[in-house]
Amino acid sequence: MNVNLNCLGCSLANKLSPVHVVYENEYVCCILDHDPFNEGHVMILPKEHFADVDELNEDTANAVIQASRLISKAIKALYKPDGITICQNGGIFSELTHFHMHVIPRYKHQSFADFYMDEPLNNENEKNKLLNTRDELAEFIKRII
Repeated sequence: MNVNLNCLGCSLANKLSPVHVVYENEYVCCILDHDPFNEGHVMILPKEHFADVDELNEDTANAVIQASRLISKAIKALYKPDGITICQNGGIFSELTHFHMHVIPRYKHQSFADFYMDEPLNNENEKNKLLNTRDELAEFIKRII
């Protein structure tokens, strides 16, 4: 497996740094975003190093999509969002320089433009609940797989 020890994404995906894992398999590790847009905001990271989506091998690409489906089901059941946004930022727009996909619960009253602003989010409540959110999502996912 190609892992770059100097890559933050590889460190997160392989649990070499502290993370809140909600689901993982041999290809991906799904963790709560440390700066969540909403409660239940998850990042899917391949365990192997890939910088961009077009570099993913078939098994990893399939694992990413299957994980996004599973996480979306759990988010819908637990947090009752009005919708879910699944997004990926590549190239210079990827803060991790490691492929990752966001699965984000969304609510009608919010502007998603805030997700892309350089200003900090007003999300202290969500940050304070990371351990509880991790436990809720991980337990729900275990029940549905």
